[in-house]
Amino acid sequence: MNRQKRKSVIRENIEAIVIAFLIAIVIRTFAIQAFKIPSGSMLQTLQIGDHILVNKILFGTPVDIPFTNINLFHMPGLREPKRGDIIVFKYPEDPKRDFIKRVVAVGGDVVESRDKNVFVNGEKQSEPYVQHVDAMIKPRLMDKRDNFGPVTVPKDMVFVMGDNRDQSYDSRFWGFVDNKQIKGKAMVIYWSWDSDKTWVRFSRLGRVVR
Repeated sequence: MNRQKRKSVIRENIEAIVIAFLIAIVIRTFAIQAFKIPSGSMLQTLQIGDHILVNKILFGTPVDIPFTNINLFHMPGLREPKRGDIIVFKYPEDPKRDFIKRVVAVGGDVVESRDKNVFVNGEKQSEPYVQHVDAMIKPRLMDKRDNFGPVTVPKDMVFVMGDNRDQSYDSRFWGFVDNKQIKGKAMVIYWSWDSDKTWVRFSRLGRVVR
């Protein structure tokens, strides 16, 4: 009798673990996923070592076979990406890697940069979140960092840039992001670790990403 009870308890525990694991996979696949910020391309909005939660429901999300990069289909979303959204997406040149940038222009927009100033549809954009760490303005013939375009964003695609504008590898250099490759919108910082000081950035915990 005791042996049967032990088997029953073990079976219940295994079932609970399996169910919890399946629920976690479903949540991670369709609803919310955690990401770590590995680089400084989004400074000062996002710091290296920030851990964020990403809303995968808002835009829909590419659904892959778990723990692979093999795409099955794309879930429908609640709305399209819009200017100002901070998004996580599959890097177009290597879909195994995830990038995080800010949407600067959407399908149909004409975007360009003149001496570090961004214009969308001919209007200069107000970007209080942007930082520039290099006073030099590179000419158009040198590279596309400070002067590019105008280019028209194709339908169902977005043009993205990092907030740390002088130190970001983004759409200026490798092109547009297909909406179907967007994994979600950054929501909140749930953890932040300063590796230089080996200390938690408590002031950043719970901060809404915007």
